[in-house]
Amino acid sequence: MMSESTPQSAAARPLQRRNRLTPGFMAAGLAATAVAALLAMLFGLMAGSVSLDPYRVFFEQGTERLIWLHLRLPRVLLAALVGAALAVSGAALQPTLRNPLASPEIIGVSGGAALAAVLALAFLPASGSAWYLVPLLAFAGAGISSVLVYRLAHVRGRLEPYTQVLIGVIFNTFAAALILLVHALADLSRSHSIVFWLMGGVAVEPYPVIGLVAALVLPASLLLMREAHSLNLISLGDETARNLGVDTEGLRRRVFASSSLLVGAVVSLCGIITFAGLIVPHVLRKMLGSDNRLLLPASFFGGAAFLVLCDTLARWLAAPAELPVGAITSLTGGPFFIYLLRRRPWHGGDL
Repeated sequence: MMSESTPQSAAARPLQRRNRLTPGFMAAGLAATAVAALLAMLFGLMAGSVSLDPYRVFFEQGTERLIWLHLRLPRVLLAALVGAALAVSGAALQPTLRNPLASPEIIGVSGGAALAAVLALAFLPASGSAWYLVPLLAFAGAGISSVLVYRLAHVRGRLEPYTQVLIGVIFNTFAAALILLVHALADLSRSHSIVFWLMGGVAVEPYPVIGLVAALVLPASLLLMREAHSLNLISLGDETARNLGVDTEGLRRRVFASSSLLVGAVVSLCGIITFAGLIVPHVLRKMLGSDNRLLLPASFFGGAAFLVLCDTLARWLAAPAELPVGAITSLTGGPFFIYLLRRRPWHGGDL
C-alpha cells in the first residue's frame, strides 16, 4: 500500500504547490488588475472626439472641464460599474452552475429586464418621466424573472444547476420572441429606441443614478466575494463540498440572488451587454489561476477595465457618432465563445 501511494503523493505535491494561492501572488494579482482598471478609466476620460488638455481640465473653468466632469466622468464610472458587475457575476456563476460557459445573460434575468423595458418603450406615453420609468420597469422585470426562474429550477425541493441553465436559456428565448412581437407592433420612432436599447449602450447618467447603481453593485459584489472559499469547494462536486461543510443549496441561492441583483441593476440602465461576464473570468483564470479568492475580485477590476475600453472604442471608432458598446463586446466575445467550445472536449455529463 505504501509503495503504491507514495509515487502518487509525490507527483501531486508539485501540482498542489503550483495551485496554492500565496498572499504575495494574491496581492500582486489584485494590484495588477486594479491598476489596469485605473489606467483604462484614465484613458477613457481623456479619449474621445474632442481632445482635452489636462491642465485646462483641472485648473481652468471652461468648456473642457465641463466636458470632462459632466460627460466623460459619469459615463466612464457607469461603464466601470457595469463591466465589474457582469464580470464578477460571471466568475461566480461558472463554478456554481458547473458550466465554464455560464455567463450572466443565460440565467434569465436579462430576458425579463429586456422584455419589461421594451414594453415600456413601446407603449408608455412619451413624456419627461420616461427616462426613469424605463429603468425602473426593467429592474422590476429582472426581479420578477429571477424569482420565476428560481422557482422553476427547483426539482424535488433542490436547485439543480443544469436545470437552472436550461430554464434560463428557455426563458430568454421566450422573452426574445415576445420582444420581436412587441417590436413589430411598435411605430417607427419607438422601434428605433427599442433596437438601440437592445443593442446595449452606456449613456451619460446623472451622478445620483450612478450612485444608486454603485449602491446595488458594490454590496452584491462583496457578497459574492465572501463566498469565494465555498465556490472553490463546490467546484469539486456537491458531495465533496457537503462533506467539507458547505451548504450547497444555500450557496446557490445566495449566488443566484446576488447575480440577479447585479444583472438587473446594470441591464435596467444599459440594456443587454453580452460576453463581458464570459470573457473576463476566463482570461483572468488563465492568467491568475482558478482560485476564486483571487479570481472574483480580479474579475471585478478586470471587468471594469474591459468595458471602459470597449466603450471608449465605441465612442472613438465612428466619432462624432457613437456605436453601441454591446456591439463591440459581441464582436469580441463571439469568436472567443467559439474558441472555448472548440478548445474543451464536451461530454454529456458536462451539460
